[in-house]
Amino acid sequence: MTRSSPVFYDQSTDTMYVTFREGHVAHTVAHNEHDYAVDMGEDGKPMGYGIQFASKHPDVMAEALQILQRGGRKAA
Repeated sequence: MTRSSPVFYDQSTDTMYVTFREGHVAHTVAHNEHDYAVDMGEDGKPMGYGIQFASKHPDVMAEALQILQRGGRKAA
């Protein structure tokens, strides 16, 4: 999944995806009760996460905005 920004939002589906790093996704861990899923790499580390109904989760929207303000860098 290659995008020019680490944060992608699709208003038509109210879905957001935040990319931490590029690479092959080995599996996805769904957290349906919280409307999100984490894509895990072959090394067992997160590749990114997607969230459904993103506008209903302002905390996630705020985190994505902070990532964009840092020029796409995730806080250490």
